[in-house]
Amino acid sequence: MQSNKILSLLFLSGLLLLVGCKSENSATTSTPSTATTTPPATEPLKVSFNRDSAYAYVAKQVAFGPRVLGSEGHKACKDWFVEQFTAFGATVIEQDFEAKVYTGQVMKATNIIAQYNPANTDRILLAAHWDTRHIADSPLSTERKNEPILGADDGGSGVGVLLELARQLQNMDLQLGVDLVLFDAEDYGESKDDIADEAEGTKNRNTWALGSQHWSNNLHQAGYKPRYGILLDMVGARNARFPREQYSTYFAAPVVDKVWALASKLGYSNYFHNAEGGGITDDHYFVNTIAQIPMIDIINLPIDSENKGFGSHWHTQNDNMDVINKRTLKAVGQVLLELLIKEDAGQL
Repeated sequence: MQSNKILSLLFLSGLLLLVGCKSENSATTSTPSTATTTPPATEPLKVSFNRDSAYAYVAKQVAFGPRVLGSEGHKACKDWFVEQFTAFGATVIEQDFEAKVYTGQVMKATNIIAQYNPANTDRILLAAHWDTRHIADSPLSTERKNEPILGADDGGSGVGVLLELARQLQNMDLQLGVDLVLFDAEDYGESKDDIADEAEGTKNRNTWALGSQHWSNNLHQAGYKPRYGILLDMVGARNARFPREQYSTYFAAPVVDKVWALASKLGYSNYFHNAEGGGITDDHYFVNTIAQIPMIDIINLPIDSENKGFGSHWHTQNDNMDVINKRTLKAVGQVLLELLIKEDAGQL
């Protein structure tokens, strides 16, 4: 998810990864939210994000089964993505590449880029990863640990939000360029706990997010430089808690400020918490460090998690449709939809 979804200690002075797979969430000062209702918005909505449609797109992905590299579900789901984005009026690019995973195997993978207003150089990038974990390696896993997971939240939720945005974008008169990027091979990294050695930690980190690493080294368009990017990861669980992820703040603090302020105005501060979260080795890390594109991560980081800082379903066989909550999908999707509208109108 984010790359093994490793939580790492971040020294801002040198940006050194000193400890891998360690949660920083215990340092946050926020309290967990138990609210299931959304407080009144202080700003009227211009367009309403359809949570039922987004939910259906998550369910459709799960119906393909695990979307693990090399599987039939992976291939079928990829073809469906291309079909959907094309039907939604996007210019679609399939960026095929070979992913050398930590086992030494070389596997076929595909990043999918859906472009709106492709001729406009003024662009915003929205992304999520679409593959799922090949093993249930969570410390909380109690069954079928060597089998792949469905990844309803870890992968499916972010993509579901982006698909619904695509469906709505085709009917909106935006002049701004928008790119929706689905990164592949994010979740096939090596599991290692408590890496004290910096070199080993860096080596392990680089086994994750292979799709965003490839894309960042081989941008789909020469000179591609959007204003900024936003990554979605695990954005579908009930009472999800999105703090200000640490790498996001380090590389793109103004974007974090903009998104969290808008979420508050729309009444979604019960999801978008104004608190610091740990640094996550996720796709955005490589977009920032390799492509030099400022990108933030909207990711669920519960307080006092017993699952490496993530939700209890993370990397378990419980990551299924029972986890997905329409209110959470609505909160994330509505914030992004309003963001695009306001950026297009020059209001942010």
